[in-house]
Amino acid sequence: MLVATFVTYSRIQPAELYHVSHEGLRGGFSRAVVELNFPDAIIAIPLALLALDVLGRSRGAVAATVVAIAACLVTAFPGVVDRDDLDAKAVNVVPVVGVAIVVALLVKAWPRLGWTRVRLPGDPLRVVLGVVIAIGAIPYYFADLGFYAPDPIRADEPTPGEDIASVHLGSHEGMDGALLAVAALLLTRLTPSFNSRRLAAATSTILALYLAYGVANLIQDDWLEQVVKRGWTDHRIASFVAPQLSVRWLIVIVVGIALELLWFRRERSAGG
Repeated sequence: MLVATFVTYSRIQPAELYHVSHEGLRGGFSRAVVELNFPDAIIAIPLALLALDVLGRSRGAVAATVVAIAACLVTAFPGVVDRDDLDAKAVNVVPVVGVAIVVALLVKAWPRLGWTRVRLPGDPLRVVLGVVIAIGAIPYYFADLGFYAPDPIRADEPTPGEDIASVHLGSHEGMDGALLAVAALLLTRLTPSFNSRRLAAATSTILALYLAYGVANLIQDDWLEQVVKRGWTDHRIASFVAPQLSVRWLIVIVVGIALELLWFRRERSAGG
């Protein structure tokens, strides 16, 4: 998706995109940097823990993992990824460095990295959820590539009260959510084979929260763009992107914990 973002934001004028101001290659590079912050840096955190489990707890591996995760977490600070201003800023370089360290750790761990080939109890549910997520993200595949999705998806029709398409070209929160959710579904297949049970539990819990958070963002974006903007209802679901003290965020956390306790932890127990 990073390549698609770079190409789309390089060739399309900012007026057709969303809250960006740079044009040409500068625009593509700028938006790609922001995408490396969110969702890429968030996805990189459990990948760093995966690499640490494979590499062992040497001082070098632990130090690199701590630095990488700390850099990636900068993304969560207010204003680092501002949905009202998606041009890259100097602070956005910090999570990019974190992602680069995680990539280096994964390259080093790759020869010893093993995929869980045994069928896990939750695999049928993974497939079902994966298909549902893929269908829900259809409008955003097209948008990321710089095109409007065809009917019956609402895409190039004007947004009521705004001078922009219902599904603007470029990156969307719904796609970010879909990527986080799919990453969670895939990476939780690896946690049963972790050497460290504590590290497996921590990674699995993070991924369970990612799954709940990702699906919530996908539902919110689809509801807004395919239901509210058609005029079927005036009720909007508030954004889930930024963490906050609210009932909806409490629901996300409760669902994430439930996924860990009732699904992913049981798979680890069965695999162990």
